[in-house]
Amino acid sequence: MELGQDPRTPLIDMHTPSVARMYDWLLGGVENYDSDRKACAQLLDIAPSTQLLARNNRAFLRRVVRVLVEDYGIRQFLDHGSGLPTQDNVHEVAQRSDPACKVAYIDNDPMVLAHAQTTLHENHGTLVIPKDMRLTGEIRADTDGFLDWSRPVAALFVSVLHCLPDTDDDNDPAAVVRRTAALLPPGSFMVICQLVSDDARVRQDVTRLMEVTTHGNWGRVREPHEVRRYFDGLDILAPGLVDVVDWHPDTRPPPPENRPTDWVEWGGVGRL
Repeated sequence: MELGQDPRTPLIDMHTPSVARMYDWLLGGVENYDSDRKACAQLLDIAPSTQLLARNNRAFLRRVVRVLVEDYGIRQFLDHGSGLPTQDNVHEVAQRSDPACKVAYIDNDPMVLAHAQTTLHENHGTLVIPKDMRLTGEIRADTDGFLDWSRPVAALFVSVLHCLPDTDDDNDPAAVVRRTAALLPPGSFMVICQLVSDDARVRQDVTRLMEVTTHGNWGRVREPHEVRRYFDGLDILAPGLVDVVDWHPDTRPPPPENRPTDWVEWGGVGRL
């Protein structure tokens, strides 16, 4: 592992729920605290399928990384909001297909950074950048000498853009996606999915809960048509923008009657 320019790790707040630690608990991990577990219990009361969605999303991440390496020759990844996975980090999936793959992880959660520093120190194909994903120019500069920016890169925004609020400036999620895409070499890919719902009550109640429990470190549950604009100007790969269980599934996807009705992870892959 290589470290980005700022090796300092902020103090971990055990009392305020963290999206990364909540996701870890939903995946069956142990890198979480009582505050995170209580927040997850409240979240499950609003959207009972949340744990299933977290697992479906993790399976999508594994599939999309494998497909990009094996079918499209991608060997470089930028993972925005990498989180605290219990298994199968992006570099593990990619390097199983080709040990030469490189992955730059971007996150500013203190526990994520501490976890990365203790688990990735022997892997020279990884770089940890302790920054907010909205600092696209700084992230690009921090990867110089690690990634080869003359070759294609896959930028991952997997289940993370709902953590960013809508704004009228360059911090807006769509603006962050556009700036990232503008920095990528030709032939690169954008992988984007986020939590969406057609149920206004779910969108409002989840957004309100997460806004309060994370002390503002949250954005908004959106609708599919809002996520579609993140792909403006990109060539969307088949099967298009879908519930992630339908993106190149390894097994037969569940029939409509067995799918969640509260919310889903929705998105896909675009090529520059």
